Order: sequence, then structure tokens, then C-alpha cells
Amino acid sequence: TSAGALLVQRARGLLREAEETLAELGRHAKGLAGRVRLAAQTGVAAHVLPPLLLPLAEQRPEIELVLSVLGTHDTLAGLLVGTLDIGIVTLPIAPQPGLQCRPWRRDPMLACLPPLWQAPARITPAWLADRPMIVNDASTQMQRLTLAWFGAAGQVPRPGIELNYTEAMKSLVAAGYGAAILPIEAEAQDRHAMQLRPLSPPLWRELGLVHRPRELLAPSVWPVLDALLGAVKPQAASRTKPTPRTVRT
Repeated sequence: TSAGALLVQRARGLLREAEETLAELGRHAKGLAGRVRLAAQTGVAAHVLPPLLLPLAEQRPEIELVLSVLGTHDTLAGLLVGTLDIGIVTLPIAPQPGLQCRPWRRDPMLACLPPLWQAPARITPAWLADRPMIVNDASTQMQRLTLAWFGAAGQVPRPGIELNYTEAMKSLVAAGYGAAILPIEAEAQDRHAMQLRPLSPPLWRELGLVHRPRELLAPSVWPVLDALLGAVKPQAASRTKPTPRTVRT
């Protein structure tokens, strides 16, 4: 009958949808598909992550990576409430209940100076304290690291501009608004002229990888986490002494 033919047609469609749904759920269960929410700071998101995660995108095209550019405080908050799966944060951090943190990499922090400044080969807290500074705001680990570097020498900097986007801070330095102390990733591609000088005493930015225990993570998160852990070993940044130079960043 016509009613029977309609029922058969609809039933076949429902069976196809059920089979497709089961197949898709299987891909998610095997970690072949899914959404992974990752947070990192500006420089890491722009320079470090792309070459690390590009092979994974080619191997697992059904894994959707949602990247948020966040500071340490907001990243930890997102991990604790479950809106993020993996976070890259600046160390040290206090122990976080329900989260695991492991050292991931370290990058040298350098003095970024306007191109026309006359500067010594190595920058001390005393030399930099009397000059205008571009700094991260008070909620960030970066500002705490910077102030601790000055404080250990009994100096207090002159913050002029507070800004939390590393690339924008570099642009302001290149434009002559002031100096900044920033981590410089080896992977960074240079665009704007500014001077880089090593700090005396040296200062490093330590990064950690934070996430919930592996057994609580969705299977699609596992290959992303493995790619991050396998591509960059803890403390893997170059420990060679930086030399004074002018770069485009």
C-alpha cells in the first residue's frame, strides 16, 4: 500500500541515520573526532602552537581545536569549571584541586627596547627602572615575574602602559612608547624593528601544561595532549646566553 511504501522509505532513512550516528559516536569514543578546548597566551598561541598542532590537524581532521587566548588566571578558572580541556599557563601556580600540572617549556625573558634608545649590552634593573615601561596588568603572572626581578635588586619600575597582548606590546615598543620585559619564543617570526637585550640577572618564563586527570578527559583530548607533550620536552628552550641584537618582531 502507499502507507506501507511510505513507512519503508522513512524506516530506511531512520536506519541510515542510526548507522551514521553510531559510526560518529564510535569515532568520538576512539578519539578520532571531537572538540578540544585549549587556552594559551598570545605569544604561545601565535608562534609555538601552530607548528606543533599542524601534523595532528592533518592526521585527525575530525578533531576540532577551539583555541582561546587567555592569561594564567582565566585559564585556570576555565579548567576548574570545565569550559577548557587543556591550558598552558605561566609557572609557578598554586596546586589546583582536580587538575594536573607538569612543566612544559621555558623561554628567556629579554628587554625589548625602542630602536633609537642607546642601551648597554646587558640590561640591569637599575638601568631600566628610570625608563618608561610597557607591562602586563596586575592580574598576570608576567607582571609578578617582572616586579620580582626589579624587587630583588631593590628597584621599582615606572609602568606607563598596561597591556596583556604580547604582540601589541612589541608594536608599542617598536613605536618608541617604552621598554618591555617579555618572553621571546625561538619560533617567533619578526615584523617590527626593536632592540633585544639579555637581562642581568637572567630571567626565564616557565610554562606548564594543565589539565584534568587523563581518565576524566574525552578521548579526543588525548591526541592533542600527546602532541603537546611529545613535541616539546620540559625545560627544552635554549639555555644559551642571548646576545644583543635588533630584530623585527
